[in-house]
Amino acid sequence: MLTLEGVQVNFGGVQALKSASFFVAEGESIGLVGPNGAGKTTLFNVISGVVRPTAGRLDFRGASLLKLPEWKRARLGIGRSFQIPRPFGHCTVRENLLVAQRFGAGKKDPGRIDEILDILNLRDKADRDATTELALTEHKALEVGKALATEPSLLLLDEVLAGLETSSKRAFMERLAAVRDRYRLAMVIIEHDIATIATLCPRVLVLNFGQIIADGSPDAVFRDPEVIRSYTGETTLAEAS
Repeated sequence: MLTLEGVQVNFGGVQALKSASFFVAEGESIGLVGPNGAGKTTLFNVISGVVRPTAGRLDFRGASLLKLPEWKRARLGIGRSFQIPRPFGHCTVRENLLVAQRFGAGKKDPGRIDEILDILNLRDKADRDATTELALTEHKALEVGKALATEPSLLLLDEVLAGLETSSKRAFMERLAAVRDRYRLAMVIIEHDIATIATLCPRVLVLNFGQIIADGSPDAVFRDPEVIRSYTGETTLAEAS
């Protein structure tokens, strides 16, 4: 579905991504982890079209994405959320979803909007002001909902659980699993919570200083000495404790 080869991003003299290469298969759920500043959001920005790479190949279902703007990538089936919720001002929750649908899918489908409201538990908030009348969990759900409204086949989720309490996080994880199963999406999830990643994602990628240093099952990746060192400076969990 998605293939990156040798993707590099330079911001002035800073190399944010260094020859990043990986693939995402149809329907696959992948966790993307790494220390702060590792390049995770930059990688999402490259895939979604916010940032153009300095070098490398980026293909989606066999076609190059490199020259396509964000809206065309959305029309191809790439949806994303952002770390900080960005509701459209002076609009209701439903209106936010309709605007996102028009941008990404190029059409108006109220039935799908109702379905998204239901699966994300936002039906009773549909007519509330999205900027001023939602709690944090609801803002996070709306951010996911806007991405879903674009009708993606690949969903990029950037720290959608950040800031949530344990009980809210657990309920949100269940919603994400329901979204994945209902729409049969491929998902790449940036998240710092190891338990979340292990629950939702059979495969994990680790970024450090712009390079992918591990790719495998959660159990194997989180025991990898290089991964442990990237977080703690030590090579084993015992040394880090």
